[in-house]
Parts: sequence; structure tokens; C-alpha cells
Amino acid sequence: ARSPVFAAELFGPMKEGKADEGGIVRVEDMNVEVFKALLCFAYTGSLPEMHKEEEDVTCQHLLVVADRFDMGRLKLICEEKLCGYIDVGTVATILTLAEQHHCEGLKKACFDFLAAPTNLRAALASDGLQHLSASSPSLMAELMTRSLQH
Repeated sequence: ARSPVFAAELFGPMKEGKADEGGIVRVEDMNVEVFKALLCFAYTGSLPEMHKEEEDVTCQHLLVVADRFDMGRLKLICEEKLCGYIDVGTVATILTLAEQHHCEGLKKACFDFLAAPTNLRAALASDGLQHLSASSPSLMAELMTRSLQH
């Protein structure tokens, strides 16, 4: 199985509780499109075609799901895709995701983007980094330390 978590729920000791439910594994807190992409990856090892307009948001959600279900390869694929979506409008959200889900490559890509003074100024003027400073002061401090070193 591509997910040790799913394997445990379907075939391990956790499956005993599922017998009362007809062997159903419930995943209730996930968007349908994200779940379809997760299943596609679980069965084929690749992601389905996604609408370009939705790919960045879908990959953000898939990264969270990949971390939750211990799907390292899916997590890496999402990290790689998200690196291509880093811009002034997304950098704070993507940086927060990278920090929360221990994605060092993605975090580095965000910091590299913010190393350009024009990108940093534009991002600092946006709501995203203002929210980041309130929600994750340590990450904001790391960003400021890095920017002062450049």
C-alpha cells in the first residue's frame, strides 16, 4: 500500500472496528476533488490531470493529506508542484504549509523567493505575511533573520 495509515486501517488491527461498519473507512473532512486525486495516486502512483486554475489549491490540500496518511512520495510531488506556484500572493500560505508539514525543500523555495528585495517588499505589503507574523512569529523571525543575511 502507498499509505501505511490506510494499510493499517484496511488490513491491520484497526480493521476490527471497521467490521461493525461493513468494512467502511470514513474520511469525512476532505474535499471530493482532493479525495479523488488521493485515490488516483493510491491506485496509479500518479496524480490525475487537474485544471490549471485549481492545481495550486488542490496540491496544497493534497500535501496536508499526504502528510496525514504518511504518503511520502505524494508529499514530495506536491512540494515540487507548489514550488512552481510561489508568488507574492501565495508565498505566505505555502511557507506556512511547508513549516507545518516539515517540507524543507518547499520552505527553502519560499525563502529563496523572498530573498529578492522586490519580492520581500511586495510580500510584506500583503495581508499574507501580516497574518504569518501573527500566526507564526517564529517563522516570521526566521524570515527576517534570513533576509538580513542577504
